[in-house]
Amino acid sequence: MEFAAIIPARYASTRFPAKPLAVLGGKPVIIRVCEQASKVFDHVFVATDDQRIFNAVREGGFTPIMTREDHKSGTDRCFEAFCKCGVKADVVVNIQGDEPFIQPSQLKTIKSLFDSPDTDIATLVKPFAPDSGFDRIANPNSPKVVVDDDWNALYFSRSVIPYLRGIPQEEWPSRHTYYKHIGLYAFKAGVLKAVTELPQAPLEKAESLEQLRWLSAGYRIKVGVTDVETIGIDTPDDLAAAELFLKQQSL
Repeated sequence: MEFAAIIPARYASTRFPAKPLAVLGGKPVIIRVCEQASKVFDHVFVATDDQRIFNAVREGGFTPIMTREDHKSGTDRCFEAFCKCGVKADVVVNIQGDEPFIQPSQLKTIKSLFDSPDTDIATLVKPFAPDSGFDRIANPNSPKVVVDDDWNALYFSRSVIPYLRGIPQEEWPSRHTYYKHIGLYAFKAGVLKAVTELPQAPLEKAESLEQLRWLSAGYRIKVGVTDVETIGIDTPDDLAAAELFLKQQSL
């Protein structure tokens, strides 16, 4: 199958404006994401609505695609870029532009999920460690996932799911394997087009999780597992933590 990787990157951000251009280890964050993606995919594009990001991506040796400013989601921006990129891929992989440490192993895992012809949408999860502590699992900024016996997603939530009845909350991490959602998606090309045409669903509005729109519409989301810990950059504090992590990796 032919794959195309598309990295949505907006300039505006409530918690961290211009974060794709934030410098991490001497390079813009968006360039580090591109470098990681290019280790696995032959076709890598950045979908942006800002000329500054466009220029930085081009200067970094990668291919930017200018998209509209009014997209409501990264998926919509990803689809517009795919339509413009000129590559007739079977699968489109949507890689978050604030994940400079996304690993080739994770990208290969999501590719492998399409070895099954039944896979239309795929994503990744990472198990919370048994010693994570309840507060870490309960963090609403780390969506949780529950899956069925065939590793299709049953539900995504900012709440802790499942609820362990009759067990003290401090024991939950050691009594059940909880899964943290990794914001990496892949779609068959036709499915990507279809999901961008769906109206918002009540569950999506309630949780502010776009993937609930797809589940509500009846799409199955195949789930792969990774044990790799990455650092997403949502705030300036995250950037500082990423800088420290990068230095530790190079020691």
